[in-house]
Amino acid sequence: MNAAKRQEIFRRLHEDNPDPKTELAYTTPFELLIAVILSAQATDVSVNKATARLYPVANTPQAIYDLGVEGLSEYIKTIGLYNTKAKNVIETCRMLVELHNSEVPQTREALEALPGVGRKTANVVLNTAFRQVAMAVDTHIFRVSNRTGIAPGKNVVEVEKQLMKFVPKNYLLYAHHWLILHGRYVCQARKPRCGSCRIEDLCDYKNKTSDD
Repeated sequence: MNAAKRQEIFRRLHEDNPDPKTELAYTTPFELLIAVILSAQATDVSVNKATARLYPVANTPQAIYDLGVEGLSEYIKTIGLYNTKAKNVIETCRMLVELHNSEVPQTREALEALPGVGRKTANVVLNTAFRQVAMAVDTHIFRVSNRTGIAPGKNVVEVEKQLMKFVPKNYLLYAHHWLILHGRYVCQARKPRCGSCRIEDLCDYKNKTSDD
């Protein structure tokens, strides 16, 4: 795929959705951080249901830490792996209080030092909460990048590097959101909705489908 095609792909995605946003519900960087930690191997819908109950009760590092693992678990037990996630969130809150003055750090290194925070989670927080150029590659973005030919790669780190290299600079800030939404609703895993796709004519995928 050449640069002109990539430019046109992102021009169309931007035209259709000029201000894309995460589907996780949050009002502060801390709320986003906790929601992203909880979202591993879970749907945004299930996380939003849990945080809608949790955040009115506790939405600061100290307040969630004060709940303890058992108290927090009561709010998030509908989410997969909730026991492990509860432990990670409580420890993350402790570190934020003790090491970061209850603020979410704005560097990848500091974020990745928090329990339950890997490269993808750190990139989501940096990009979404702090408007830094960062590319969080999940299964949707990995699939779309390879299937379309926008940024092929054998693993998520490779795809991340390719996206940072090939996405036109004027679209980098929002590229993560456009690609994840495209993968979630159009370029789906089992049967991509090629007949409804805005970039179908620019895509390298060989096995295009109808929407029947």
